[in-house]
This record gives sequence, C-alpha cells and structure tokens, in this order.
Amino acid sequence: MTAIEPEQTVSVVGAGTMGQGVAQVALVAGHPVRLYDALPGRAEEAARAVAARLDRLVAKGRMPADARDAAVARLRPVAEPAGLAGSALVVEAVVERLDVKQRLFGELEEVVDDDCLLATNTSSLPVTAVAGPLRRPGRLVGLHFFNPAPLLPLVEVVRGHATDPAAADRAYATAAAWGKTPVRCADTPGFIVNRLARPFYAEAFRLLEERAADPVTIDAVLRESGGFAMGPFELTDLIGQDVNEAVTRSVYEAFFHHPKFTPSLAQRRLVEAGLLGRKSGRGWYDHAEGAARPEPHTAAPEKAPGALVLHGALPPAADVLPELVEAAGIALTRAEADGDGYFALPGGARLALTDGRSATGDAGEPAVRFDLALDYRSCSRVALAASAGAAADDLRAAVGLFQALGKKVSVVADAPGLIVARTVALLVDLAEDAAGRDVAAPEDIDTAMRLGVNYPRGPLEWGRELGSAWVRRFLANMEYEYPGGRYAPSQPLRRRAAAAVKESLLPS
Repeated sequence: MTAIEPEQTVSVVGAGTMGQGVAQVALVAGHPVRLYDALPGRAEEAARAVAARLDRLVAKGRMPADARDAAVARLRPVAEPAGLAGSALVVEAVVERLDVKQRLFGELEEVVDDDCLLATNTSSLPVTAVAGPLRRPGRLVGLHFFNPAPLLPLVEVVRGHATDPAAADRAYATAAAWGKTPVRCADTPGFIVNRLARPFYAEAFRLLEERAADPVTIDAVLRESGGFAMGPFELTDLIGQDVNEAVTRSVYEAFFHHPKFTPSLAQRRLVEAGLLGRKSGRGWYDHAEGAARPEPHTAAPEKAPGALVLHGALPPAADVLPELVEAAGIALTRAEADGDGYFALPGGARLALTDGRSATGDAGEPAVRFDLALDYRSCSRVALAASAGAAADDLRAAVGLFQALGKKVSVVADAPGLIVARTVALLVDLAEDAAGRDVAAPEDIDTAMRLGVNYPRGPLEWGRELGSAWVRRFLANMEYEYPGGRYAPSQPLRRRAAAAVKESLLPS
C-alpha cells in the first residue's frame, strides 16, 4: 500500500502540543492540513503557534522562506468536525480518555469518506477499544508519535484487533514518507516503548525506597556507567511525575497487576504532594531558579593494589577488565577456577561482577561486587557494594583499583544486582518476552527503544552482548533475593538461554 499522496488533506483533531507537532510534520511533508479542536478559538491559536515554529525554522536556516509561506497557506483551522470532510487521513490527539476518543471517532465516521484512514495518537489506551464502536473499525490504526513530534523520529504503528492490514500498511508508508522511522506493533499495553521502559524507572525508584543510594547517585551511575542519556529521576522530572506515574499505573492495570509492572510508592507520594518535576518547580530535584544541583556520591581517592590474582575467567560482560588492569600497571596473576571469575583482593575478599545476588549472599564470605557498564573502556563511573563481612581495606583496594582505571567510584549499599545490571537485565527480559509474543519484530523493538527513549543499545542487542544464559541466571538470582515474580525470567528468555547453552556444548 502506498503512502497518502502529498496533495491529499491530512486533518488533526486536538490542537495541543502533540496535535500542533503532528500538524507541523504533515505540513512540512507537503499536505494541506486542517486543525480542529472542540475548545472554541483553540484551533486558530494552534495554527498561529505552528506558523511561529516554522518562522523559527526559517530564522535558523532550516527551511526556505517560500516553503514556509506555502506551508502556512496550506494550514486551515476549522470550527466544526464537518470541516474535516474530504480528508484522506485524520489523526486524533485529544485527551487520554477512552469515552472521549470513541465519541470523537463516531462523529468523524459521519463526516469523512469511507476510504479515509483514521488514526489515534494514544500512548496508553487500547487501539482495539477505541475502534470498537465504529461501523468500520478496520480503518482505525494507532499512530503514536513521540513528543516533540517534529524532532523525534519514532512512530509506533499499532494494529488493533480489527485493523485491516492495508490500513496499517498505509499508515506505515505515510509515516515513512514524512521522514519518520515507523515500527509495527501489536495492540498491547504500552505498545513497545511504554511497555519496555518501565524497569528503567521502577528499578531506580525501588533502589531509592531500599535506601541503596540517593537519586543523584543512581542517575549518575546509569548515565556514566550504563550509557543512558539521562537518569530516571531527572528524566521523570522532565516528563512530569504525574504523567510518568499515570503511564506506569495504566500499564500495571492493563497487565492485571503483574509484579513486573508494579508502580512505585515513592513516586506516588511525590505526585500526591504536587511535586511534579520541572513544571511545578520541584520533583526529585529542586528546579527553582538558582537552586544548587546535588552531587553524586563519589569515593575519595584510594591507593590501588600493586598486584592482583584473577581466578578463572570473568563473564563476557566484563572480560575486558584484566586487559585494563594490566594496562594500568597492576601486576596480574591468573589462576584456574570454576564458575564466574573474580579478582582476589589483598585482604582476601573476592571482587566480582554482580550476578544478581547481594554481595553478602547466603555464605557471608567477604566480597565486593562491581556493577555492569555499557563499556568498561569508556565509562567514567562504576558502582561498588561491599558485603557485610568485607574488610574496609578490601573496599578501599577495590575503589583504588577502579580509580586506577580512570573511573569515578560510587559506593552504594549492598543491593542485589546493584544499579545498571538489574535495570538492563529487566529491559532485556521484557524485550525478549515482547518478541516472543509477537508484539513487534526484534529489529523494531531495538529501533523503538533506541529512538523512542534514546537508549544506548537496543535491549535485545544488549542481551546478545551479555549472553542470554548470563541474563537468565542473573534474574533467577534476583528472584531468589526478591521472591514474587518481579524478576522471574520470562519463558522466551529461558528458551533462548537454553538454546545458547545447547549450542555452546556442540563440538566446534
């Protein structure tokens, strides 16, 4: 199915920020665009706002003045739904209420032609339910743009239960023709991005509730070790705590209170207190003018050990560390050992990559755990946690070791799985589960998470880097530490891990 032709009219219902953004995208693509809003005067106001944005593009040299003039001439606000007659596509961007959207599309069916494609920009409501009351539900599809729509490339094309394949194909082709990167998605709670992104926020909030670390330290570790563009506390302050919490609660409700999607009590209290982030002046952080930004916990300089013994081989996620240790001038002796490898610190404690258990563990042997990093060569911070029985000298030696590798070190409480590792493992698990349930193709899942929320890697790609067997075992250990199903490895992840183990046993 081909895209809607540029000369065909695109209409946008709902003249708020998202509606204006979608209208701008369609205008720049060459379409005549009509804007409608139920609030009197809102469409005219929105049209002026869109024109002002195009003016700014001209001022920045990103749009010719004549193209701007032609686009503004194609933009027409209308006062009634009847003014949308003759549209080839109508995109709805109104309030996130099912009854409002259903009523709106029912009105549109009485106005537009039978071949008009209808699209909802909902981020949390089922496309199937929105289309349910329509006479011709097959022509309604989800077109989920991300805010700001003119800048962010991702569009989730969501097929409802009754959506005609041709309608989904046409919506996909149209989004691509508009210069966007569309991904196909089944009508599942949260679609791709809002479904899979929940652990990025939830694990950070849980670590805070457990007093493992403060928000600024958790944010710093996820940025500087995990490679994420923003930490979850600063990001939810930007999004709005009420908005982020509402999406989390919606996904949780839609999955019948599945423990993997449990909302945060700490975030709920923040919302109840009206501390919504930047828009209210305070959230996890103080955003008042002149407010000092707190600093993450960073360990004081310590002396690195002059020599270490590496027992066995570190997991693939950390197998570059011996090379970095030797490059830092630290003598390294290698010894055989079963299981995951570890460094023997001078005081006798084991220094090892977190495996989902606390450093203290059941055995209570002295140990220091280090967190996962996106890339140990280039990361600038690493988190460490010491067991209850670890000597202070061993923790200082571990801190000094990573400082000798050029890293800042944040010492956090002995939380199972630390910060980056437990976040990434859950992202991988949810992505494997989504792929296994045909929510979206694996390549679309990775594309959606890279472009929709700016992750440094797609979660399935990350899972391949870590090894599915390692992720499965990590989550099984987390489930042992926190029984209840939140960390239980999904069946698709278990199957992939079993296949990987079987393949590794084949003769080379």
